[in-house]
Amino acid sequence: MIGDRWGATDAETRLHYPCDDFVPKPAWQAWRGVTVDAPPDAVWPWIVQLRLAPYSYDWIDNLGRRSPRELQGLPDPRVGDPFTATAGRPIGKVVSVEAGVHLTAKLAGAYMSYVLVDAGQSTRLLLKLAARNGRVLGPLFAVGDLVMARKQLLHLKELAEWR
Repeated sequence: MIGDRWGATDAETRLHYPCDDFVPKPAWQAWRGVTVDAPPDAVWPWIVQLRLAPYSYDWIDNLGRRSPRELQGLPDPRVGDPFTATAGRPIGKVVSVEAGVHLTAKLAGAYMSYVLVDAGQSTRLLLKLAARNGRVLGPLFAVGDLVMARKQLLHLKELAEWR
């Protein structure tokens, strides 16, 4: 499917992700990945901070509000917490979390898992999206998400490496 993968290896697409527990037979799925030149404990706080803003194209998905560039010292998310915010409004819901390892959320009918894999001096930041519905519109959603998720992961990478 067009847009189903960016930055994820074949082996990473075969891994079991926490979102797979919520969508065992997805109508569509997509994988994204980036290597962050920082340890997982430097990346995790930025994943936690997704609850404040989407960290993608702020002019599109945050109505022009700039995603914070400084860590706010947020506690780890818990199941049931809002996943993120757009224009200051909470959206989505955290459905599973293991601090420092993964954050899994539901947003707009899709489930997504942000997974941190310790790669020694770096971290693989992986994102998998899966949905039960959308065989027809899934490919269109995957292409749109590719643009937004790519920007988000690269932005998180930059912030984690810079701090």
